[in-house]
Amino acid sequence: MHAPLASPGTTTREAGFGWLAIVRIGLVQASIGALVMLATTVLNRVMVVELALAAALPAGLVAWHYAVQLTRPLWGHASDRSVAAGGGSRTVWIVGGLAVLAAGAMLATQATLMMESSFAFAAALAVLAYALIGAGVGAGGTSALALLASGVAPRRRAAAAAMTWIMMVAGIVVSAITVGELLKPFSPERLLAVAGGLALATVTLTVLATFRLERQAGRFGDAAEGGAAPDFGAALREIWHEPAARRFTVFIFVSMIAFSMQDLILEPFAGLLFGLTPGESTQLGGQHQGGILLGMIVTGIGGSAFTGKRPDALRAWVIGGCLLSAVGLGALGLAAISGPPWPLGVNVFVLGFGNGVFAVAAIGAMMGLAGAGETTREGVRMGVWGASQAIAFGLGGLTGAVGVDFARAALGDDGTAFQLVFGIEAAAFVLAALLAVRATGGAAVRASMAAGTREQFA
Repeated sequence: MHAPLASPGTTTREAGFGWLAIVRIGLVQASIGALVMLATTVLNRVMVVELALAAALPAGLVAWHYAVQLTRPLWGHASDRSVAAGGGSRTVWIVGGLAVLAAGAMLATQATLMMESSFAFAAALAVLAYALIGAGVGAGGTSALALLASGVAPRRRAAAAAMTWIMMVAGIVVSAITVGELLKPFSPERLLAVAGGLALATVTLTVLATFRLERQAGRFGDAAEGGAAPDFGAALREIWHEPAARRFTVFIFVSMIAFSMQDLILEPFAGLLFGLTPGESTQLGGQHQGGILLGMIVTGIGGSAFTGKRPDALRAWVIGGCLLSAVGLGALGLAAISGPPWPLGVNVFVLGFGNGVFAVAAIGAMMGLAGAGETTREGVRMGVWGASQAIAFGLGGLTGAVGVDFARAALGDDGTAFQLVFGIEAAAFVLAALLAVRATGGAAVRASMAAGTREQFA
């Protein structure tokens, strides 16, 4: 693999992040995943089971934290302005975002524990807490991804995306297991203490992981060096008037709705139609996550290998991941009317593998397009796509759950209801694959420009 040649629109201050630096950004992602897990999983369980509250309450709070992430472009733009001013200070926004996220998680825990004695006040406090969680994820996560996009050489982007996503998932898994053990036996005081320990550990880890990290970053992209960042309105107008960026925003929205629609219905589906116990359906969810991890690893290795030879290589991985996900969902639709002995575990693993391939390839393409602005920088671009992703996640989960409820009531048959929703989700993935043909092709072109290569599409 030859070193990229310099091109007129691009400068490279350094060789860019090495693997250790990428791992350090992955630790930030793991910290974000761990804190979000506390708010969306542990506190959800406490509200519904221990406090016997309606499931709509935690679902609404989780949806609210996604809605707050519409502010991601603002946070990304703010970190861009810091870099443009010569401070090179995305680290401040990363650490600050994690601190706000940790404070929100602690406040959410306290609010949850107060709901039994003072529900109205505690619910209002929870709304504030989940707003802080959404803002913290937006500020810290967007700035971390912007730093990764600007500091990683194009040939490493697929592997960097895979590594950081895998570490985020690992952060969720490790923290879930650890918190689960520390909460035995459960008590409100123990929950508050464990939440405080998790908050302290994640913020400390983020500070250590980002210490002097920006000094190692390269500068890849047309707007990477020099010049003041445009104001927020001008930045958004540039992105929206750029066809490739606009198409990519639409692609992210559609694909992430498809990606998240089964999140809240997969385990109920397994219980209602296959008779799986809660423990067995949880294991099924683990098989899905295992497929996602394997898909990420395969794409991280394969995508990096082929990107060095063809600048549009990630497009094939994105499309392939979308189509394989559609096949997995179509098979689940057949399982809904077949029931046992359908190989449900294998089916879910294949679905997860397709999801993992698509997710990592899409993020790698996103990082390529993030550095391709005329004047806009990586932060605001990653913020726009992060906001699109967050809203799609919230809408997707809600659409899947509400869709199944309405279909079950209207059709009077659980199998047919689930088949309908899985079919809609599969169709959304097919639409996403069609959108990706042009959306990620544009990203690949700009990734090639950012690398300074002289290769063209075949």
